[in-house]
Amino acid sequence: MAENAAAHIPVMADRIGELLSPALRAPGAVLVDGTLGMGGHTAALLAAHPELRVVGIDRDVTALEFSKARLSDDLDRVDFVHARYDHIADVLRELGIGTVQGILLDLGVSSPQLDEGTRGFAYSYDAPLDMRMDQSQPFTAADVVNTYSAGELARILRQYGEERFARRIADAILRERATSPIDSTARLAAIVRDAIPAPARRTGGNPAKRSFQAIRIEVNAEISVLEDTLPSAIDQLALDGRIAVLSYHSLEDRATKRALSARARDTTPQDLPVSLPEHQPELRLLTRGAEVPTAEESGENSRAASARLRAAERVRTPRGGKSGHSGQAGG
Repeated sequence: MAENAAAHIPVMADRIGELLSPALRAPGAVLVDGTLGMGGHTAALLAAHPELRVVGIDRDVTALEFSKARLSDDLDRVDFVHARYDHIADVLRELGIGTVQGILLDLGVSSPQLDEGTRGFAYSYDAPLDMRMDQSQPFTAADVVNTYSAGELARILRQYGEERFARRIADAILRERATSPIDSTARLAAIVRDAIPAPARRTGGNPAKRSFQAIRIEVNAEISVLEDTLPSAIDQLALDGRIAVLSYHSLEDRATKRALSARARDTTPQDLPVSLPEHQPELRLLTRGAEVPTAEESGENSRAASARLRAAERVRTPRGGKSGHSGQAGG
């Protein structure tokens, strides 16, 4: 397990270090890695900041085990928490931590989830239709495939997978499940492939890729969880604290852009001649639009190809809001 964790390459790690480091140099600095995964980003940031404390959150118990193996030399500096990242505020409260200096969210599916064939994330393995990031939740991909109406299936395939043939695939799924429940990744991949016209199958990689992505996003409520998380996460930032978000899907990036931009805007009513202090921006955007990995990194790390990075710095705390002190309990 330790060898697998060490081999994992975190996406845009150098750039994330550049963006977060000015905040993490503060005495007593705390970083929340809300998607700890295999611990690659956290390992780099712990190495760069010897006094840094990290709250590492992941909904996947297997990912937490991987990250503990990778971060075995720094276990006294990391709190490992099994939770979904929309519970950041609750996690910090339970740890006795007030505000934090850094927040990192690396979205999407993690390497352990894809590499463990039995988890049902990958169309390249024949496995039960599962796709749960948190295996303690009861709702699985099999529930989506076998209980959603054709209209609901078509909607998620179109919205989350950007699948042109969403309705054809949805109708094919309903026909197939009428004979027997669809319970394996191989059967679902075959249904999707056969529903897509042959000319369209010749380009763009595996024809099941978009459908599997869409169903995974639905099973784990990835977009709605992110939309709930971002405002709360920003609220946990101390003055001069920084947040960085890595997205891999247009809807993730859109939600991130919307949340950061909303706090980076002056909301003084337009009919007033001066900007009111309580309406001035809370955030300063650190990236111009979404930054993308270099061509070299994308070539070396296939997961980086679709990555989009946005970051912001806390420049004002609302009146009556959180202070600029971490207020942390002993590590």
